[in-house]
Amino acid sequence: MIIKEKKDFFKIKDIDDISNTPPNSVVLFDYDLEMIKFCKENSIPFAIKIKNIKEAIFANSFGAKYIIVDKKNAKEIQEIANEYLFDTKVLVKIIFDWEIEVFAKKGIDGVIKI
Repeated sequence: MIIKEKKDFFKIKDIDDISNTPPNSVVLFDYDLEMIKFCKENSIPFAIKIKNIKEAIFANSFGAKYIIVDKKNAKEIQEIANEYLFDTKVLVKIIFDWEIEVFAKKGIDGVIKI
């Protein structure tokens, strides 16, 4: 299981923000097809906050390193990721350390502590 913290990612709101991130960092943004394409074309590692299966599939097909999902749809998206052999890792936002065990038992790739 992957355990990440918010500090492991650099939140951006638009493409211009990328220039202010450290080299070799993982940028994090809400689902935005334009930013996804930009990151892919420029070999920038990225993580995306997604809301549904369609966004998960697009994120994986464009090479997202991580997708960050809500607790309520984590298991469903993880099952899709497993079925289609995603390279992208599924992370669930958690607040408490005890949640790590909960999502590990559900087979989720990892968690991100916010």
